[in-house]
Amino acid sequence: MARINFGGVWEDVVTSEEFSLDKAREVLADETVAVLGYGVQGPAQALNMKDNGISLIVGQREGGKSWQKAVHDGFVPGETLFSLDEAAERATIVQYLISDAGQMAAWPRLKPLLKEGDALYFSHGFSIVYSDQTGVVPPNNIDVILVAPKGSGRNVRLNFLNGSGINGSYAVYQDFTGRAKERAIALGIAIGSGYLFPTTFKNEVYSDLTGERGVLMGCLEGVFEAQYTILRKYGHSPSEAFNETVEELTQSLIRLVAENGMDWMYYNCSTTAQRGALDWRHRFRDAVTPVFEELYERVVSGQETRIVLEANSAPDYSERLAEELEEMKNSEMWQAGAAVRALRPENRKKP
Repeated sequence: MARINFGGVWEDVVTSEEFSLDKAREVLADETVAVLGYGVQGPAQALNMKDNGISLIVGQREGGKSWQKAVHDGFVPGETLFSLDEAAERATIVQYLISDAGQMAAWPRLKPLLKEGDALYFSHGFSIVYSDQTGVVPPNNIDVILVAPKGSGRNVRLNFLNGSGINGSYAVYQDFTGRAKERAIALGIAIGSGYLFPTTFKNEVYSDLTGERGVLMGCLEGVFEAQYTILRKYGHSPSEAFNETVEELTQSLIRLVAENGMDWMYYNCSTTAQRGALDWRHRFRDAVTPVFEELYERVVSGQETRIVLEANSAPDYSERLAEELEEMKNSEMWQAGAAVRALRPENRKKP
């Protein structure tokens, strides 16, 4: 492991230089990995492992869109593509990558199929940490491990293809074989992680649920909507309001942050922007800190989990989700965004 200083706090991380892909292949040489679920994370992790020479199969409900996507991606029914149950029976490592609500529903079928010495792998601590709600309590004679990529499945795949990888965390909840940590790290390297940092199932799910509802998604969209609405209220055009709210952030400024940090982005902006941003950041921080405090408490208490499981288990969940996302898509702000994106030079039709 590498000992890295993160802003004055030292952490142990695993890189592909220390734990090579060849070593991962050696650790997994006698394993059969079953990727259960081919929705968000499943395709990326399965294809990355396949490209890295790991022996794997996919388990998915037959006949649906995800089954057809797996076939399209090269998995062969009866050879490398099976039902959830058959894939689990054939595997020594079961990657449980169906939705959190789906994991709760499928668990009574899956649990009896796990054999002594198998590894049960998660990419989210949800089902284990909130087992009082999900009922997911693993048998004592298996390893229970986690590798959580810090990005969407789409980017896990795209970053793998461009050679950059995506960071991830790993954790061991139960070590029956004495090899649980080694199995987890090997799988993390095999799915293409840029580097891996240790966590716990509890810390992973608390930080993940907070981040998704906060800065990464919920807060981001809420702040976009607030600024865009104010600019429109005072007479700015949709194009101007969207460019000043979203386009400049995504196409320019956030790239500078990714390149070399927030201070680097500030250095590359005007002195007027620097001064205003430095002054106002404290106001925004103080305004939203109580909201984040409430959010974290709701995550820890399991209140957010109850909402997720109830909503995602409803028979009409997909339809309701589509309606909510369609409403967002059809809002003036994101319709303006579609027009702005179409005007990017790379998207304009050449004569």
